[in-house]
Amino acid sequence: MPVVRIEMWAGRSKEQKKKLIEDVTKAVCDCIGCPPEAVHIVINDIPKENWGAGGKQSS
Repeated sequence: MPVVRIEMWAGRSKEQKKKLIEDVTKAVCDCIGCPPEAVHIVINDIPKENWGAGGKQSS
């Protein structure tokens, strides 16, 4: 059972997340030959104020 964790800034629409889940599931299935039912996708929406890069807060 592959589990794919995606961490990204909050703010994407439900439709965007639905497409992301569909496309990532397809890519995993194509790559390793498993059925879609075996793939689990976890999206963590993280507020920009909780994310930093290069010593700076992303917000």
